Amino acid sequence: MNIQLTNTLTRRKEPFAPTDPARVTMYVCGPTVYNLAHIGNARPPVVFDTLFRLLRHVYGESAVIYARNYTDIDDKIINASIERGVPISDITRAVEEQYEADMGALNVLTPTLRPRATENVPAMISVIEKLIANGAAYVVPSGVYFSVAADADYGKLSGRSQDDLKAGARVEGEDDKRSPSDFALWNTTAKEGEPSWDAPFGAGRPGWHIECSAMIEEELGSPIDIHGGGIDLIFPHHENEIAKSESAHGHHLARVWMHNGFLTMDSTKMSKSLGNIITPRELLNEGWQGETLRWALLSAHYKAPLDWSDDLLKQAQASLDRLYGALLRLKDVTAASVEAPAAIVEAIADDLNTPAAIAELSALATAANVAKKPADMAKAKGELLAAAKLFGVLQDDPEHWFRASFGEQAAEIDRLVAERVAARAAKDYALSDKLRDDLAARGVEVMDSASGSTWRRKS
Repeated sequence: MNIQLTNTLTRRKEPFAPTDPARVTMYVCGPTVYNLAHIGNARPPVVFDTLFRLLRHVYGESAVIYARNYTDIDDKIINASIERGVPISDITRAVEEQYEADMGALNVLTPTLRPRATENVPAMISVIEKLIANGAAYVVPSGVYFSVAADADYGKLSGRSQDDLKAGARVEGEDDKRSPSDFALWNTTAKEGEPSWDAPFGAGRPGWHIECSAMIEEELGSPIDIHGGGIDLIFPHHENEIAKSESAHGHHLARVWMHNGFLTMDSTKMSKSLGNIITPRELLNEGWQGETLRWALLSAHYKAPLDWSDDLLKQAQASLDRLYGALLRLKDVTAASVEAPAAIVEAIADDLNTPAAIAELSALATAANVAKKPADMAKAKGELLAAAKLFGVLQDDPEHWFRASFGEQAAEIDRLVAERVAARAAKDYALSDKLRDDLAARGVEVMDSASGSTWRRKS
């Protein structure tokens, strides 16, 4: 299988070949667990879950090691702890649990590894010691800083030159760093009561940029095959990861760097600071199904921006209704045991071309709807299910899918369908037809088969 991925580092789409096909490694930056993730934060885990599924399909489930971290020590977390008057661990563990529940609702597979920053501080200290020893970092009263001037290649990921770097503007507590562009590896200015770890260069806590570099080295080793995240992480976070890791270890951190585009709302980047956010939890509580959110997030190519709206969700739900409707038509058919069709595998393998994959799923639903012969019906159902598994959808029972989407109205629809079944059995066709019309007015289509009557949303 020829997998093509766009590498941010080389700025081109190129063939992917892991260093070791028996051990394919991928790391994706996870959430900072101080508050619930918004739907924009859900785009990276859904995008890279799709890649995870593809890699497992191609190389085998046991061959792919995927790590997604938790940043559980950070100024935002400390501030949240102070504001709420509760221990940091109470906040981080509760947010982690909700994040896992939300991602599970979106059919995001559990990564192989989920390291926490607080559990890898010794590894961070070790990397910092190497950087100090080789002159790439220096110690001052406020902490330890990476010297950007010591890295001649700094800026190669983002395309920024040393002259136009802006990320290092001085902030309170960093007045003693040598250059505005230098960034913190270790902070020794923790206030009383704030988390702190002993280190040869002074008690304190790690800077954000050191965390992922150290966790990758500790959990996966380096270089890894793929490093992913949102486009907003290219600079400074991923740029800084590269600088630290290459300066400490003398080789690449990752061979392929991948970044998904922003999620916007009314064409404005979704951001907690702007207040234009909505969380997966809120959307699920409104009655939207997790697969609908996943489909919407994958409806545009991962590199492109995606504008979030109710119309986008309605389109996603309609698309999934059509696929679930095809399965409902074949509910009495045993699916053939088949592999995902080559066309959908090739679409996803072409730099995660999810719009093309969606088109292939639609074609498979059409085939399932027109199949007449038992063998054709079994094959069509099997291919649709296999393709959908690779895409991460159609994991629900079709009847439950439609019931769930109607919420509290489902019980009333069930009652009307049962009355119609009874009317048909009694040969009261006038009543049967009236009930069918009543259901149609509610947006419900009744499907009759030898095993009974089922219903779905009217397309």
